[in-house]
Amino acid sequence: MSASSSQIAALAGDGIGPEVMREAVNVLRAVEQRFSLALTITEAPVGWAGIDSTGHALSPEVMNLCKKSDAILFGSVGLPDRDGTVPKEQRPERAALLRLRQEFDLYANLRPVRLYPQLAHACPLKAERIADGVDMLVVRELTGGLYFGQPKETTQLADGQRRAVDSMVYTTSEIERIARVAFHEARARRRHVTSVDKANVLESSVLWREVVTQVARDFPDVTLEHMLADNTAMQMLLRPSRFDVLLCENTFGDLLSDEAAALAGSLGMLPSASLGVGGKAGRSFGLYEPAGGTAPDIAGKGIANPIAQILSAALLLRHSLGFADAADAVERAVADAIAAGCRTGDIRAASDAPALSTSEMGQAIVTHLLHS
Repeated sequence: MSASSSQIAALAGDGIGPEVMREAVNVLRAVEQRFSLALTITEAPVGWAGIDSTGHALSPEVMNLCKKSDAILFGSVGLPDRDGTVPKEQRPERAALLRLRQEFDLYANLRPVRLYPQLAHACPLKAERIADGVDMLVVRELTGGLYFGQPKETTQLADGQRRAVDSMVYTTSEIERIARVAFHEARARRRHVTSVDKANVLESSVLWREVVTQVARDFPDVTLEHMLADNTAMQMLLRPSRFDVLLCENTFGDLLSDEAAALAGSLGMLPSASLGVGGKAGRSFGLYEPAGGTAPDIAGKGIANPIAQILSAALLLRHSLGFADAADAVERAVADAIAAGCRTGDIRAASDAPALSTSEMGQAIVTHLLHS
């Protein structure tokens, strides 16, 4: 692999964010060493950390840094015990994370869910339910639907009641572009797409199903099935191995990807990529973050699992920087560390060796990366 120069904005955020981000950056430095790359990683505050240091959850300076970068490696934002101290529009989840999604049109969220065989004990399902393994990819539309549709408001009615409205809105083009992402991803996997909707009751889902069916005609080598969201939730618990790529609108994708996360044994194992269309050299600009959130109850204790953040860095290497070999190596290093018995507390069985700290797990992955 030839030397290259790439710009990464590393926004650790709140809670356990700085702890797990530190290990992801260490892994990226090891990638530089092994593959002779040049990665410029610029760290900056976001979320409550940004409010405390700059007065903004996402300051103009940090936004400018993101615009100059090839990708964003994001930690997590939000501290529930501080929510009441600022208006809801200024809370980090809206003022930082959702704003970045809108600014960069990060419409495609990819969340791979894999249960490592050595961690079967951590999955809440019975052994017979996961005998064939769990390896799925949730592709979630990220910039439309209930979370962004208008009108979105709470009004006071004449009879004294309050009325709240959220609108689930989708256009043909929004559905088509996320569907194409799902079908392209399926071609690199087991060539099966399950499109999730509620076409039996929602008008937006009727359109969703029609457009996805049309897009499927361009991918004759990929099998498409439609499934109602409630049935999908049930089947994920009964037969998770049946799923390859799940294509979901925003709300269903949010709910189902969190359900799927439990199948991997811990939220600390789940990375994600949020991709847009503004990348360089034909690649996708993206924001890469773990699925688990800030976990303020364990912040500062050095016990958080850094694997989701590290695997998010692997997705960054693959999708935004085009370094597939390096991404594969990071993912192998994680698998090798787990196979060697390395465990943080959230994925440790009673019979395992003592749990590793956040930094010890990160170092174990670096060691496997450099010496495999």
